[in-house]
Amino acid sequence: MSHSPTTHRPAHRVSQRIGAIAESATLAVDAKAKAKKAAGEDVVGFGAGEPDFPTPAPIVEAAVAACQNPANHRYTPAGGLPELKHAIAEKTKRDSGYHVHPAQVLVTNGGKQAVYEAFASLLDPGDEVLLPAPYWTTYPEVIKLAGGVPVDVVTTEEQGYRVTVEQLEAARTGRTKVLLWCSPSNPTGAVASAEEVEAIGNWALQHGIWVVADEIYEHLVYGGAEHVSMPVAVPELAEQCVVVNGVAKTYAMTGWRVGWLIGPIDIVKAATNLQSHATSNVSNVSQRAALAALEGDLSAVAEMRDAFDRRRQTMVKLLNEIPGVACPEPFGAFYCYPSIKALLGKTLRGTTIESSAQLAELVLDEVGVAVVPGEAFGTPGYFRLSYALGDDDLVKGVSRLAELLSEAR
Repeated sequence: MSHSPTTHRPAHRVSQRIGAIAESATLAVDAKAKAKKAAGEDVVGFGAGEPDFPTPAPIVEAAVAACQNPANHRYTPAGGLPELKHAIAEKTKRDSGYHVHPAQVLVTNGGKQAVYEAFASLLDPGDEVLLPAPYWTTYPEVIKLAGGVPVDVVTTEEQGYRVTVEQLEAARTGRTKVLLWCSPSNPTGAVASAEEVEAIGNWALQHGIWVVADEIYEHLVYGGAEHVSMPVAVPELAEQCVVVNGVAKTYAMTGWRVGWLIGPIDIVKAATNLQSHATSNVSNVSQRAALAALEGDLSAVAEMRDAFDRRRQTMVKLLNEIPGVACPEPFGAFYCYPSIKALLGKTLRGTTIESSAQLAELVLDEVGVAVVPGEAFGTPGYFRLSYALGDDDLVKGVSRLAELLSEAR
């Protein structure tokens, strides 16, 4: 009598470490909206965080020329083209007054890789990261992937979504190693004042806490707001601060995937070692395009900023006219983050509104408007809407939203 062999299947087909990572909510919303559009539906997407402008022509032309140069068909050093690292150091000095050496720069595949490599280089298992909320959806996932523990420090619309020293101190424990700092903020558009940046930087310095400062929206500020780089406000903090940035938002280059990490040399060396095994170097053609961007002027971002400012004011006005919606004025990035908490518990088209996630699904299905619910950013009861889309689509989308939400009873 023959017996078939016993098959032993692993308990977890996907590792627990990777299985615990949530999909990017912003990309998921954008994908669903695009799928509806592809099916012929009229959808207005407020989900994705990318400028709706083309990459400036001189940058594209530099990339075309780079494609034709055989030198760019080969590997470069894992840490980036030496001339691009030099240009990043010069740009950092020019734009924020922060003086760094090219050896303190690592060129990464977009700002997202820079964020991950910063945490991977700083965190040991169990280290805690103070994470002001609402936060960009990727932050807690990469912290956990690096072995860290995200500790939410929740801010509200009443305080303009700006975290205070008192809140951070209340959340600090013996395991706190890093503060994640993002100003101008994604998803709220909040911009910390120079006094707030200095106070929080001094607090981190006093307690020996590292700061990972995401400055990707540095040039997108409005209404008299000013971006202040924390290691400039508190120079003594430089030895325990990592700055991440990139060309994506400033130059409308989200698809080119060029970011960077700036920090103390030992941290940058560790992150470079990681990247050498993970991805090798960033695409040479993209690096050459980034070089052209950084060596050029900022006229393109000035034009975009003017358009974003106009759209910002339009969106805030329209959102605040909707009953049950409260939208603080954002002073940076290209997002509004209105509260819809007053709508929870009400009935809309036969459905009781129980959460912002449920309402976002309803809005997309009923009127073809894609927004990202606050659950993705650590604060249920809110929506994030990007105003990086055409003026006409912006008005059409918010008008549809207003018409639907006005039915809530």
